[in-house]
Amino acid sequence: MDKRIVDRREISATEERHIINNIFAIAPGVWRMKDVFVNVYIIESQEQPGWVLVDTGMKSSYAKIKNFIAEAMEPGSVPQAIILTHGHFDHRGALQQLSTEWRVPVYCHHMELPYLTAKASYPPPDPTVGGGMMASMAFVYPSGPIDVQEYLRELPEDGTVPHLPDWRWIHTPGHTPGHISLFREKDGVLVAGDAVVTTKQESIFSVMSQKRVLSGPPKYFTPDWGAAARTVKTLAALEPNIIASGHGSAMYGDEARKALHKMAREFWHMGMPDKGRYVREPALFNDEGPTYVPPKIPNYFFLKILAVTALAVAGYVVYRRSRKRWL
Repeated sequence: MDKRIVDRREISATEERHIINNIFAIAPGVWRMKDVFVNVYIIESQEQPGWVLVDTGMKSSYAKIKNFIAEAMEPGSVPQAIILTHGHFDHRGALQQLSTEWRVPVYCHHMELPYLTAKASYPPPDPTVGGGMMASMAFVYPSGPIDVQEYLRELPEDGTVPHLPDWRWIHTPGHTPGHISLFREKDGVLVAGDAVVTTKQESIFSVMSQKRVLSGPPKYFTPDWGAAARTVKTLAALEPNIIASGHGSAMYGDEARKALHKMAREFWHMGMPDKGRYVREPALFNDEGPTYVPPKIPNYFFLKILAVTALAVAGYVVYRRSRKRWL
């Protein structure tokens, strides 16, 4: 008996519907699960049996993904493949555990291969971009690789998506060199990954409240702003009806299209930071990983905190000494 709680007849393409435990129905055959601050997707083909998992969240996402599958599909169900929009730590966290358990192919763009085969690390995240605590804490976010080469496959060059004949993948670099987005043309569903996001990911308030606003890629982990700007223009030209991103809630209809076109027109003002390590010059890449990374910029926010702390400690020491002298 089908134990899925989701009745496909109730899934519309005009609004996101909360199902249970941070699981949302986005569109026919598309579900989202939010884990803390990142999204994982299930996409079921509308043309043939089968489904895929898109991204794998964080390391802590494993059990939540299994529950997600049990609710949206059926308990114990296994995807035909895992598709990665990119390989950052919050999108590949449970990948090693899941791929080893399921033994299904993991598909990505060829420019992401070095970071998923233990050959190269991403350029360091940039905590100097401003915008909030999520950005300021970026120095602790891991950028090193993992190794899942046993199951890793390159996406087909013709843009087709394995097991999803009704979808195509689009190269959307900038946030990472091999970042991809997925698009279903018949109803305009765009799974954008982090090429654009629908919350202000730099702000912990926005992340926690999930306030919906279209933003460029997360600023603290984007090393090529020129490529990111071109990517937003590419996505705007698709005229999507639904934008489902790696962070934040789904956006629909005119709201989604207008916001995306505005972002494309005003990207240099709206989408990228005023300052930061990669603003004046990008990191450079080839098929083997980064070939150039701009020099590090001091994080004055934390230098100020250290200075204030040092002054406070010094003041306390002086106070204690003065107090002893008078006693």
